[in-house]
Amino acid sequence: MFTTHTLPCGLRIVCAPGQSDAVYLGIAVDAGTRHELPGESGMAHFTEHMSFKGTRRRSARQVISAMERVGGDLNAFTGKEETVYYCTCLEQHVGRAVDLLLDIALHSTYPQEEMTREAEVVVDEIESYLDQPAELIYDEFESLLFPGHPLGRNILGDADALRRFRSADMLQFAQRLYHPDRMVLYVLGRVKPEQVLRSVEKNITRYISQRHTLYFPTTHVKLPDMARDVCNITRHKDTHQAHVVVGAQAFGASDPRHLHLSFLSNMLGGPAMSSRLNLALRERNGLVYTVESNYTAYTDTGVWTVYYGCDTHDRVRCRRLVAHELDKLTQSPLPQRTLDAARRQLKGQIGISYDNFENVAIGMAKRYLHYGKTLTREQLFERLDDITPEKLLSTAQDVFSPDRLLTLEYV
Repeated sequence: MFTTHTLPCGLRIVCAPGQSDAVYLGIAVDAGTRHELPGESGMAHFTEHMSFKGTRRRSARQVISAMERVGGDLNAFTGKEETVYYCTCLEQHVGRAVDLLLDIALHSTYPQEEMTREAEVVVDEIESYLDQPAELIYDEFESLLFPGHPLGRNILGDADALRRFRSADMLQFAQRLYHPDRMVLYVLGRVKPEQVLRSVEKNITRYISQRHTLYFPTTHVKLPDMARDVCNITRHKDTHQAHVVVGAQAFGASDPRHLHLSFLSNMLGGPAMSSRLNLALRERNGLVYTVESNYTAYTDTGVWTVYYGCDTHDRVRCRRLVAHELDKLTQSPLPQRTLDAARRQLKGQIGISYDNFENVAIGMAKRYLHYGKTLTREQLFERLDDITPEKLLSTAQDVFSPDRLLTLEYV
């Protein structure tokens, strides 16, 4: 199903057949918040913005209009471990998209006057974010979970630092991290892999410069120990509603238990209205409008959380109900019938999610970028079939134990 190829320069290419007239493609770069050095907070995200502000061949206007002129789309996002530039277009415009993506990933110039203007755009983004406590609380939670580590940093960075960055700083960041051997070019669509490869080989030589032949080793800061004391923190934010996150540091994506935790998290507070926490807090007691459980697996660690918003006087009751649901999962194995029903539900959710071709393509790229392999839906289903009540109990005890949990409240 997947076709892969690695060029002499180190750029990896992964292609998968699609089911629609649109082609989804992009470049995933192994350059995220965790790769920032001290003093570079926000640089990964700012570099993503500035990659649209001109290259050695294209002006900023030419970059943003290159795909729009043929009805396509170009966008990007930055995460803790990667930056992804992505396009959607028709098959006949794949060559144009490949050329543009290589240009912005390998040839951006980061002009200073554009940086000065764009810094204010990102500052506005930061200020908008600060007005959303339901989002902000997640960032502070990770900063508490990973103290002193780049994974605990806000992706957007700090306003004062952004205003101090200069073109030379960004060029140095790109010189260190934006190398072909730290990139994956991915394509999902009705396009032949040989066509993609020809297009890449035709264009890439013009974008490989001396900076891409240099080797700049990157190191990961050692992660804090997963064990932690019980910690309850309350911040007074003068919000109408209390916002609460309960969670713990968890497993990385290379740990086989990460699938078990994903399964448990979906049971607890996934999108279904029948999730355990939604039934306990909302349906039976009317205490919350939103309650959700989330699990993010990084390459070497992970973050599991429960979030809910409630009236301030209901906080204690909500915490007791959440603790009760977690406790049930750590005390005894799930009945087989309950496990089978939850597995059936999760498979259905995954199957439906595969209709979002853009997300499928990006997920394929991130997996290949970090782990050098891909995973089909059928392979994922086989792994879900291997889950047993005993495996889930062990995972729940590893993560949901009260002595592992951190609680952060905004009131």
